[in-house]
Amino acid sequence: MKTWMLAAVSLFALGAVAPATAADLPIYKAQAAAVPVYDWSGIYAGINGGGGLAHACWGVTRALGIAVDPAVGEGCHNAGGGTVGGQLGYRWQKSRWVFGIEGQGNWADFKGSNVSVALPLFTNQTKIDSFGLFTGQMGYAVNNLLLYGKAGAAVAHDKYDTFVPGVPAAVFNSVNQTRWGYTIGIGVEWGFAENWSVGGEYNHVFLGHHSADFATLVGGFAPRTDRIGQDIDMGLIRINYRWGGPVVAKY
Repeated sequence: MKTWMLAAVSLFALGAVAPATAADLPIYKAQAAAVPVYDWSGIYAGINGGGGLAHACWGVTRALGIAVDPAVGEGCHNAGGGTVGGQLGYRWQKSRWVFGIEGQGNWADFKGSNVSVALPLFTNQTKIDSFGLFTGQMGYAVNNLLLYGKAGAAVAHDKYDTFVPGVPAAVFNSVNQTRWGYTIGIGVEWGFAENWSVGGEYNHVFLGHHSADFATLVGGFAPRTDRIGQDIDMGLIRINYRWGGPVVAKY
């Protein structure tokens, strides 16, 4: 009997002590899983391709040595086509904000023409064969998705022709100009791998008004000066590779 009573008292004491001992044990929490955060910082380079449309309006300001004021409009035309090129830039990220600078150079084949309204014997043609953009950027990143705006300087190489259809081109002349202006644009970019991204971009280029002197005929006979206003709209698909700014883990 005494043996059974001693066993019962021992079990009761053990049960009372066990909860207290468990309460004194340290509690360990599982470490939170790391969440990858995409960092857009670093130097990047890439290629781009797409299409553009230049809008050009011509007006005669001088004919046969006599000033024409106000200018006599010759009409407008769109010069459209494809383009391909490359870009090189640098970005740095602060919190969700991304800042950058970029240089871009493209070959282009934007071409268009119209019959002159003021001089219906002639056809006026505009061609852009290259352009460059030098811009600053500011964007907002949501992990590997970047939305940004850009603005800066622009330059384009133009060739202006005035000719009579069916008459040998050697009889008429062309004016080549390198025109400077400015550009604004917006874009979106998605980082699909640690160092690779793809995106789309729209740019508008303002080239203003410039004068072009045409001899028109061999020997400078029947010369005229046109004031040509021009701007460009373009859409591009871009692929970039970035050095630096790896994906980092955030807990």
